[in-house]
Amino acid sequence: MLRNRWLRLVATLVVTGLAAGYILWKINLGKTAHIFGSASISWLALSAFLTVVTVPPQAVRWQLLLRARGIRESLRWLTRAYFVSYAVGQVLPTGVGGDASRIYETTRRHPGQGSPIAGSVLIERALGGAVTLVLTAIGFLLAIGRYSIGAYLWVEALFVVGTLAAGVVVFSKRLRRHLRAAVPLLRKARIERPVRAAYEGIHGYRHHARTLLAVSTITFFAQLSRILAIWASGRAVGIELSIRPYVVLGPLLFLVMLVPFTVSGLGVREAFFVSFLGNLGVNADSAFATGFLFFLMTLLLALPGLVVILREGFRRSPVSIADA
Repeated sequence: MLRNRWLRLVATLVVTGLAAGYILWKINLGKTAHIFGSASISWLALSAFLTVVTVPPQAVRWQLLLRARGIRESLRWLTRAYFVSYAVGQVLPTGVGGDASRIYETTRRHPGQGSPIAGSVLIERALGGAVTLVLTAIGFLLAIGRYSIGAYLWVEALFVVGTLAAGVVVFSKRLRRHLRAAVPLLRKARIERPVRAAYEGIHGYRHHARTLLAVSTITFFAQLSRILAIWASGRAVGIELSIRPYVVLGPLLFLVMLVPFTVSGLGVREAFFVSFLGNLGVNADSAFATGFLFFLMTLLLALPGLVVILREGFRRSPVSIADA
């Protein structure tokens, strides 16, 4: 176990180092600093607004998923949990850490409901991936004959196939009995219980088609808002591209950020922007600036959660001292 942790740490450091090296090779620090200094405040404000405004709708969709499994929770608390998850996600790898935070906190409020709560978060993530693929398809159609980004489109196609296959496995009643063959392997790896709980939590939504459709619709507009936020960040640093290439870039970026290459996606995100936008004729300095501004917007989402964590920590500390 300890050896695996060290391997993951080394791999994370190697990927981060390679991404940082690629960025430093591509950009000019002086020019990049000048771009940041002359960024448009109005476009940055629009990007910030389009980023933050997505959180309440995300809380609504989570509330719908929980309600479908008989769990009642207020929209106010779910919004708070979302902001906290963004703060946690800046420390733990990508969105995985934030999801774990939401599952943990909600299970503490609803003891004995761990499986449906985990299922609600996982199905939300899965639907997010599915909606991302819909946006990917739209971006693919918009990109045909206009942009030289064929390699990225092939990567997105692989995600499409993988997501469709995973959906069939998770929701199919016919395949359910065949999955029992994997139980001995899961037991040997000591992960049978969490995997079973996650599977049961997700599989239970196969009878809630209306809820899944409503959640998917909310997700579509939330992700579209995030794509517009990236576009606004690009405009802030003088990139004159239309919204079309960002409809291709955004979904692929969201998918890439799900994979815990580095903590908070540091380095990988900016390298992705430099590579992708570079294929469209954007200079590396402006591309890097766009990616870094997108990172700052994710930090903006984390600030309310950080305030909540600090405030609640101070509230608990006198009790802890008294108990001691």
